[in-house]
Amino acid sequence: MSGDIRLRPLRCGTDWSGVAALEARVYGPLGLSEGRAALESRGRVSPDTCFVLHRGARVAGYVLALPYPPFQCPDLEHVEECATEPARSASQSARSVQSVQSGQSVGDAVRHSRNLHLHDLVVAEDLRGRGLARRLLRHLTATARARRYERMSLVAVAGSAPFWAARGFHTERGIAVPDSYGADAVYMSMAMAHDEKADKTDAHTALPR
Repeated sequence: MSGDIRLRPLRCGTDWSGVAALEARVYGPLGLSEGRAALESRGRVSPDTCFVLHRGARVAGYVLALPYPPFQCPDLEHVEECATEPARSASQSARSVQSVQSGQSVGDAVRHSRNLHLHDLVVAEDLRGRGLARRLLRHLTATARARRYERMSLVAVAGSAPFWAARGFHTERGIAVPDSYGADAVYMSMAMAHDEKADKTDAHTALPR
């Protein structure tokens, strides 16, 4: 039963140890673990779009998402810059997006993007097969709609692209992702208006990176 598992916003002061430990268990064997500092940096960008599943005192799963320019993604080998400046003009935002493309500061372009990047979604191995990944994804999608995001994106790793395709995400051809995601990584995205597909299968391990 999954009724004893609560979904709530990630609490920066208490949840990161459990999140980082779960991330390391899932991604470490794949050579894709980015470490606690990088995870926390992404959470600081957009705490309102990061959630955890709790079973008692244990972190049983989590999802981390942050606004990010379309057709780009965080580099797993670098921490995220969290911008605190007010919104800028369209011309300034365009320059900020260009800076992301050239590998410079990403703060403003990230903060004001209308694309929500699903960076990571993980469920503990012993709790898979209960619909928990689907529950996290539905909650995140509802949050994205409520916050007026226009698109969602992710990087599918470890052969997980079919899982995400079944949930409405489409492969974006010709989009290069950092080498840190592995050789088979695929950038995928979905328009929010096209997000009402019924999920017919449950996740065993959701690997959106």
